[in-house]
Amino acid sequence: MQLMRIGAPGAEKPVVRVDETHYIDVSDVTPDFDERFFARGGAALLADRVATGQHRAFAGERVGAPIARPHQILCIGLNYSDHAAETGQAVPDEPILFTKSPNTLVGPYDDVRIPRGSTKTDWEVELGIVIGRRTSYLDSVEEARDAIAGYCVVNDVSERAFQMERGGQWSKGKSAETFNPAGPWLVTPDEIADVTNLGMWLTVNGVRRQTGTTKTMIFDPYVIVHHLSQFMVLEPGDLINTGTPPGVGMGQNPPVWLRPGDVMELGIDGLGSQRQKVIGPR
Repeated sequence: MQLMRIGAPGAEKPVVRVDETHYIDVSDVTPDFDERFFARGGAALLADRVATGQHRAFAGERVGAPIARPHQILCIGLNYSDHAAETGQAVPDEPILFTKSPNTLVGPYDDVRIPRGSTKTDWEVELGIVIGRRTSYLDSVEEARDAIAGYCVVNDVSERAFQMERGGQWSKGKSAETFNPAGPWLVTPDEIADVTNLGMWLTVNGVRRQTGTTKTMIFDPYVIVHHLSQFMVLEPGDLINTGTPPGVGMGQNPPVWLRPGDVMELGIDGLGSQRQKVIGPR
């Protein structure tokens, strides 16, 4: 199942994507794809409506993030062996964790705004995990499979100077407004044959910058969810950004940074694609 939210910011309605041109409105089943929806059973609640619901044609509606603002956005750093190599850093022994402000979440085609004082705004195509139930102290990595509601494309936009040159706090470089485009849809796990073998790509102004695969993940989604559950309670609807393959701006020689007017396009096999225009500071 492919879950989407369409409509103006703050007024999105939940729908299930049927194909490129049609969807089923499920707003009579749930008001949103939010914490309560996932805690009540998530996509399983929609089975009857999807089987019998009327197919409606998309009519140019804005596409929002596929989930409502989550309780938290958790991020895993240096989680691709080839990305760690391009940054000159050692492969971590366990997942590196940082957080991102939940109000960074925007739709997959919304503008990305460069923050005031930025000199090094960067891109990162990533696989996003959405948590499906309240989760803590999982007994095994295998048990983590049942805690995952689905997967989506994420652009973990980053300001590297804020991240690395302002006191060592990664969250400073990750939490500017618009810095977490997500979607266009959330894909349930049953529709993904192998989440550890998905191609990933990103272009800037039509130039391919990132080409990768989830094969080179150091810690796969199940390991990540199991690991995080040992340190915190994961809530239904929480989003986890799982790291990026090589080709980020700071890894170019010389480094390349985003500027107003640039256009990013990115995608992951089976999860759809995004497109964002970069705009200047407020």
